[in-house]
Amino acid sequence: MKIKSIYKKARNLQKTIVFPEAEFSERTLNAIKIIAKKKIAVPILIGDESGLILRDKSLLGFQIINPKTFEHKDKLAKCLYNKRKEKGMSLEEAEKLTLDPYYFATLLVEEGYADGMVAGAEASTANTVRPALQIIKAKKKGGVVSSCFFVYGKNKFLKDKSLILSDCGVLPNPSADELTQIAVDSVKTYKSLGLSEPKVAFLSYSSKGSAKSESVEKVASAYQKFKKTGICCDGELQFDAAMVEKVAKQKAPNSPIKGDANILIFPDLNSGNICYKAIQYIGGLNAVGPILQGLNKPINDLSRGCSVEDIVTITAITALQAEKE
Repeated sequence: MKIKSIYKKARNLQKTIVFPEAEFSERTLNAIKIIAKKKIAVPILIGDESGLILRDKSLLGFQIINPKTFEHKDKLAKCLYNKRKEKGMSLEEAEKLTLDPYYFATLLVEEGYADGMVAGAEASTANTVRPALQIIKAKKKGGVVSSCFFVYGKNKFLKDKSLILSDCGVLPNPSADELTQIAVDSVKTYKSLGLSEPKVAFLSYSSKGSAKSESVEKVASAYQKFKKTGICCDGELQFDAAMVEKVAKQKAPNSPIKGDANILIFPDLNSGNICYKAIQYIGGLNAVGPILQGLNKPINDLSRGCSVEDIVTITAITALQAEKE
């Protein structure tokens, strides 16, 4: 897949994306300039306006919001208080937390001042996910919030194929029901990128009963539940049986995927996180994410090892997610 097609789709939408790390992340600032130049989205920078412009005069003309002087900060604080008061948060605590750039940016999205948020270049996933879960919340009460990575690029094996890998950043040990929902949301993410013909593989160390364990049974159960959606899928499959045609013929000869999966569902966070990093660094491919799934509004994370290009790409993806809400 040509990444330019994602940028083009985002350009047509002109969504407003907020960046809480603009004041202290050079990579984020460099990405914001590219995003503005290519008109991929309309950036909002969080930080002190005079300080940012003094440091970089090219930022003159960008929308920069200071949490301390924002005219609607009381409204944001009340929003946070109303969402967290049942958990014991006082209004004073909400007012203080609203000054945190990650909470502030998330509140801007919740209150409609921005369409989405991108963060994580300078902090752990928890800094992005915690405010999202507390403020934006899952689409369904008690629903699953997961993540995926969008993998693209060219190498001898993948050629020009793109993949979605889930969950690689949020849920440590999802149940069968949670794996099923992760797969449903991953298909939505896949389609939101303009990709077609999803083929979902539920991965395991076993292929079609070649081994027995609680973990294998969980994956097989998730596959059976997801199969009812009618989307092309198979499980439980080893990685090679899901991705290599000649191996699939031996290990899963009746598989509808035929070794051509493009959405990989991992049984747990250990396997998902390790695999995406191996694919990225040893396979020489781009792995953008974690892209959060299952939230009411698009809030997206980044790996701290992300490049400027990764930030630009996930911004475009965030814009596409905002259009789908």
